[in-house]
Amino acid sequence: MRPVVLASASPRRRELLEQIGLSFTVAPVDIDETPLPDERPDHYVERLARQKAEAGLTRAADPNSLVIGSDTTVVCEDRIMAKPANEAEAADMLRLLSGRTHKVMTAVALAGEYGCYARLVITEVRFREIFEEEIKAYWQTGEPADKAGGYGIQGGGAVFVDGLWGSYSAVVGLPLQETAELFEEAGQPVWSVWLSSAEMSL
Repeated sequence: MRPVVLASASPRRRELLEQIGLSFTVAPVDIDETPLPDERPDHYVERLARQKAEAGLTRAADPNSLVIGSDTTVVCEDRIMAKPANEAEAADMLRLLSGRTHKVMTAVALAGEYGCYARLVITEVRFREIFEEEIKAYWQTGEPADKAGGYGIQGGGAVFVDGLWGSYSAVVGLPLQETAELFEEAGQPVWSVWLSSAEMSL
């Protein structure tokens, strides 16, 4: 099997890949994540996912590697809400999301010797009303600082969620169904990993 590389430092993406049994190494890449002028949010997240995967492939020790790149952003009123720069920005994001439905856009890309292919997943999330004392207390947990939209659905931010339509794993940071599809198309399906693990345990 070709080695798998995750071009991300996100512990959440690592946990999701481990959940489906993939063996991989972690090799984060640093790219400019500034949106282009008038760039649509869906184009933005897919572009970044592709750039991360392609950059990871150029640095991979084994040229036969399959490299995963992914990016997530929260979108409300067509505003791209990436990671907040400070407490004030995080608070503004949560006030905007309070009592409303927003979109979480996550793209995953897989780069290999055959090229780079991507999937975009859009999930709708509805928040209940969030109160000011909750916003202040939530910031103190440290969780909003490195999360798109200023919240983590797999953490304390889950208490704000009133409904979700789409992929939960995509909101966390990596759409597992679509990731598995990309591996299938690359000729290294996830189920083959399960078979190998089962054979080794015999």
